[in-house]
Amino acid sequence: MLLEIDTRSETPIYQQLCDQIILGIARQELAIGEMLPTVRQLADELGVNTMTISKAYNLLKDAGYLVTDRRKGSIVTQPPPFKESGRQDWEQRLALLLAEAKVRQLPKIELETTVAAIWQTFEKEAEAPLAEQSD
Repeated sequence: MLLEIDTRSETPIYQQLCDQIILGIARQELAIGEMLPTVRQLADELGVNTMTISKAYNLLKDAGYLVTDRRKGSIVTQPPPFKESGRQDWEQRLALLLAEAKVRQLPKIELETTVAAIWQTFEKEAEAPLAEQSD
């Protein structure tokens, strides 16, 4: 998975990294058990401070997306299901996005279509090899 940052974005770099890693896990671009680059390696690759990468990794670890092994580094893991408070936080963030869509007059059908299309990117399976055609 290729991580990219936008230095001109208002979103902090550590948050951009967290978001991209979570999306990568959901899209199966990062596999459970996969090792991420070390903090130093990723900082060098992206040209950012090691503390920025460390902050992103620690937030992901606290949220259950990563585990840290002193010998192996940071490893992608399956986070546990929502607990009640986590689910409430998630619903509040979702409500804000939906409110923004409503205020900006996004038609409900467009919203539903967009949600379905995004959800489908999380369900893609590895493409099966094409069957040999017989004449």
